Amino acid sequence: MYRILIDTCVWLDLAKDYHQQTILAALEDLIDQGLIELILPKNVVDEFARNKDRVIEQSTRSLSSTLKRVKEVVEKFGDPQQKSSVITQLNDVDHRLPILGEAAVETIDRIEKLFERSTTIEISDSVKLRAAERAIDKLAPFHRQRNGIDDAILIEVYTDIIREDEASDNRFAFISHNTNDFSHPNASKKLPHPDIELCFSLTKSYYFITLSEALQHIEPEHFDDLMIEHNWTEEPRRLKEIIEAIDELVTKVWYNRHQVLREKIEEGTTQIVEKETFPIKDHATRPIQRNVWESALRAAAKVEERIGLEHLGPWDDFEWGMINGKLSALRWVLGDDWDMLDT
Repeated sequence: MYRILIDTCVWLDLAKDYHQQTILAALEDLIDQGLIELILPKNVVDEFARNKDRVIEQSTRSLSSTLKRVKEVVEKFGDPQQKSSVITQLNDVDHRLPILGEAAVETIDRIEKLFERSTTIEISDSVKLRAAERAIDKLAPFHRQRNGIDDAILIEVYTDIIREDEASDNRFAFISHNTNDFSHPNASKKLPHPDIELCFSLTKSYYFITLSEALQHIEPEHFDDLMIEHNWTEEPRRLKEIIEAIDELVTKVWYNRHQVLREKIEEGTTQIVEKETFPIKDHATRPIQRNVWESALRAAAKVEERIGLEHLGPWDDFEWGMINGKLSALRWVLGDDWDMLDT
């Protein structure tokens, strides 16, 4: 089994990036199968908790403000022939922003569930003391002018875990995106800093700067299979697609109602008049004005030509329910109340 310590920055980056959900899913599976166990220092849990709200907010706010400025620039200076197309695409992105925010919330919830299943390691006084000594001696991760003690605590906790578990067959991995503090300053970023290189070896303890590389090393064939399994994700529908679907459904509902009215006219239940009189006394037998009916006939002919008679019914009760249900659901997504079926 591999025991791995994942730096807080890696967890936060997983939460920020919607497209890294596949990596998180692979990690979850490998933990479920007992191939990986998390080394979870308490300061990682605390730092993640402090920053998760900021991640959720930033996942939509920064992009939203940028998008607003871009739309303003396009409106003011954009090519008139291409402006409409560009604005449509920007509106599609704008429509997806809340979904990206919700994805960050979901990812954070999944990460916290992993934390709950793992044993949180309290930070001992000896670890704090050794971390402070690193600061005094200006050893990595204190070799730079600015740094916090949390990074040094991670290294000291990791060192203790390896020492305590040295007799076992377990292997270990330390994973951080913080290459400025942990990686070699003059060689490949994939190598640890000389001040911490004694924590790592070619066979027992490994240093990684991405979670995907770590999982690939730990279980190469298994990881590839998991990536293929989890790599399929449902992309949110574009705003243009939703609007087009609503338009088609509205048209079908209107056409069906038009056909019902046509039957009533042919049966004599509904009369064609030159001019309607108001107020209407009985809506069940309300007449229709001739010019309105002729306009409706022309509109129906255009619908038949555009959509095709074979796609305009008749429908049984189940099919009719599906059409109205789809229309209601899509309108709800765009802000209408449920059961809004007006045409």
